[in-house]
Amino acid sequence: MNKLLVVCGPTATGKTDLALKLAKLLDGVLVSADSRQVYKHMDIGTGKDLERVGRIYGYDIALPRQEYSVAHYLE
Repeated sequence: MNKLLVVCGPTATGKTDLALKLAKLLDGVLVSADSRQVYKHMDIGTGKDLERVGRIYGYDIALPRQEYSVAHYLE
């Protein structure tokens, strides 16, 4: 049975570090649900941890000029 583990909290509290450790330990993947990390070219201001991370689903999905909503995310 597949399980979902959610790591949430305020900005800059170590969520990505914790999620990476848990994903490695549990043989899981990371899926970002951040409302700004979906946009390409907005790496610094959104806290994308690109250099230490392999693939995080949910990063760089839309261009900044594109409308993007939770309905798009669910698709």
